Amino acid sequence: MREKLQGYVTMMKMRLTLLVFFSAFVGYYMADRGLLFNWFHFSIFSIAGLLIIVASNVVNQIIEKDSDLLMKRTMNRPIPLEIISVREAIIFALTAFCISVFLFATYINFHTALLAIVSFVLYSFCYTPLKKIHPIAVFVGAIPGALPPMLGWLAVRNEYGWEPGILFAIQFFWQFPHFWAIAWVLDEDYKKAGIRLLPGSGQDLNTAFQIMIYTLVLIPLCFVPYILKMVTIEAVYISTVCGVLFLIQTFYLMKTRTHKAALRIMFGSFIYLPIVQVSFLFYKI
Repeated sequence: MREKLQGYVTMMKMRLTLLVFFSAFVGYYMADRGLLFNWFHFSIFSIAGLLIIVASNVVNQIIEKDSDLLMKRTMNRPIPLEIISVREAIIFALTAFCISVFLFATYINFHTALLAIVSFVLYSFCYTPLKKIHPIAVFVGAIPGALPPMLGWLAVRNEYGWEPGILFAIQFFWQFPHFWAIAWVLDEDYKKAGIRLLPGSGQDLNTAFQIMIYTLVLIPLCFVPYILKMVTIEAVYISTVCGVLFLIQTFYLMKTRTHKAALRIMFGSFIYLPIVQVSFLFYKI
């Protein structure tokens, strides 16, 4: 029973789930204009948000169970090891999904529920199978990957606009250097499973150049929240410094095209987005 419970916890990928949810919280908090924070509303949003992320993670592992068995970093996941059966995983994912959508639709609003469903479908049934077909999977996966801030904004405002759009755009463009750096570092492992994420010929100058371009775009994008009067100028200073430091790492990758350079970008991407988002929260108008 302990092994089974540990298997469910592992399958939920709680560290990744919490990181993704944090970006949803950023959208939620940025949209909130009330004098008093509605803790009941936020609690329901948190439960529903965490559950939809967990459901997506589990479906991803169900579909990739055979691929996971071939890769060193994933072969010890609970589904490939049969600690959790496919049937158990499907029931768990379906339950999490249904509860999440019910909570969003009943206590938050219809638009948030619909966007959560779209995100779940794109990640689970479009991005996941595409990983073995074409590198365009990164573009497709970047869409649901960038939706959490918009989900948070919709939960509060129940309307679209430029503000949730820019939060989406920053996270959307960030994912290209992030995922391509991971794919570069894990290229040998991915090849064993037939996963294709790197553009062009793979670990070459073309890929490094594309990583640089998408990283470069992040710098002017982070000025837009200030123009939209979402944050003060201090947030722009912080995001610009982070963006320049992030960009410098891509030049090193273009010059050397080494595993070490890609690893630096991978870790840099993990640092960049949380710092920028925290600066938005701290210097929110």
